[in-house]
This record gives sequence, structure tokens and C-alpha cells, in this order.
Amino acid sequence: MIRDLHHVGIAVARLDDAIAKYRSMGFAVGPAGTVESEGVRLAFVLEGETRLELIESLRPDGVIARFIEKRGEGMHHVAFSVPDIRKAMADLRGKGFEVIDREPRRGHGGRLVTFVHPRSLHGVLLELVQVKSPVRTELA
Repeated sequence: MIRDLHHVGIAVARLDDAIAKYRSMGFAVGPAGTVESEGVRLAFVLEGETRLELIESLRPDGVIARFIEKRGEGMHHVAFSVPDIRKAMADLRGKGFEVIDREPRRGHGGRLVTFVHPRSLHGVLLELVQVKSPVRTELA
């Protein structure tokens, strides 16, 4: 059901500053994109099969802005790929995990995503990302 690590999400106050820092370290960074429904702007740091998702809030009252206000910049979530997100959601609910979304939502690139509440996983927010093939064949 759950496959490879897809990415690690990192909340940042200013995306352009974060991109510049990662590039100065020699990392490739994909183009910035916006997920209007989530109120975020993001870019992926790419190194081999590893992806870091840098996430900036577009709204002062957005989820990422509130996260940074409470905890500061840093790791926000860990994401894994799944071939069938609705099946994964049902399986996890059946095992007692608190899946935040009733239905999957659209994430970056229009992919279906959902989140498992940190209460279910030792304080870690887990994202599931539906992908057709293993993450290594997709750009981000």
C-alpha cells in the first residue's frame, strides 16, 4: 500500500530566500509553483531520488504561516507515495489512524493527496501522495 518516501516538507517564511540558500549549497531546485487551494507557494529541492518540498504560505492566516508562528521554520511533514489513495485512506482508517481529509485533495501538479493527523503518528504529520509509478520516475 504505502511505497517510497516521496518528499519531506519544510515550512519556510520566504521561499525565494530558501531557494537561494539550497542553490548556494549546490542543490538543484525545481521551478516554484502555487497550490491556490492550499494557499501555498512551493519548490522542490532535488538530489538523486531525494526531494525536499520548500513551502511558503501565501496568506498570513494560512496553515504554513500558523505553523511557523507556533514552531518556527522547519520540518512540516513527511510524504509517502501510494498507488491508490482512496484505498490507502480506507485501510488506515480501518486500522484506527486519524485521516484528516474525508476525500483526497489536489496537491502540487494536481496529484491527489491526503494527510494523517500527527496524533496518530507520534507528532509527525504524514502526507500520502498518489503516484502512478515509483517516485524516482517523476520530477517532484
